[in-house]
Amino acid sequence: MKIFISSDIEGITGVTAWSETEYGGEGYEAACRRMTEETAAACRAALDMGCEVVVKDAHGSALNIDIDGLPQGTQLIRGWRCSVEGMMGGLDESFDGIVYIGYHAGAGTGGSPLAHTVERDFLSIKVDGRIASEFTLNSIYADSLGVPSLLISGDECTCTSAAEEYPGIMSVVTKTCTGNSTYNRHPQDVREEIYTRVREAIAGLPVKPVPRECKLLLEINYAEASKAREASAYPGAVLKSTGCVEYQAADIDDFMTAKKFLLEI
Repeated sequence: MKIFISSDIEGITGVTAWSETEYGGEGYEAACRRMTEETAAACRAALDMGCEVVVKDAHGSALNIDIDGLPQGTQLIRGWRCSVEGMMGGLDESFDGIVYIGYHAGAGTGGSPLAHTVERDFLSIKVDGRIASEFTLNSIYADSLGVPSLLISGDECTCTSAAEEYPGIMSVVTKTCTGNSTYNRHPQDVREEIYTRVREAIAGLPVKPVPRECKLLLEINYAEASKAREASAYPGAVLKSTGCVEYQAADIDDFMTAKKFLLEI
């Protein structure tokens, strides 16, 4: 079996301020170390279950995870593939399941001091009228490949919303958030639970993706009205209000391509 792990940093335990997520910022090195350790826990679990493991470093420069901190046998994708898959670059139909590590609340939820979706330039992103997190966008793509989402770790808000969107997905809550504060679990407790829960998720394979009806209607609310005006020039995009652009995708390939360009204006 093959397991794909997509790792972000804002949902890692202890990470609270933007400086911890940015190269050279206060606390960044410690955040990268814990990101590596939580990812490594998931890798060990999958490897111990006899799986091939591929990790996508999916934050910022995609150069955050220390490969020496991952167990032998793990493959790590660093940097960006310059393709529409983004945080899921490297995933294909050959994988049996996906694990999401260090994921976080989406823009417009208020579920974390680091709540955002893709970038900090959006007040909210919606799919079919529902607030979308990065898990939302990435799991929709995974579904199109027939690869099930097995487990997500991160703040309480993203774990709760993932369970609502994707019934049956396992989760490991790393922290709860109030305002600009985070209540964090001890890193060792988080790592141990990730290891245990990933093993449980893999033991339940094979499974199919949870059936979801998705019309692929993308709505983006930009923080800057000028960005929305620029985005509305994309073929098929409609400026719905001063800062809001809507796009109806024809299929998943169209959705992924439009998402990439509309979010990188």
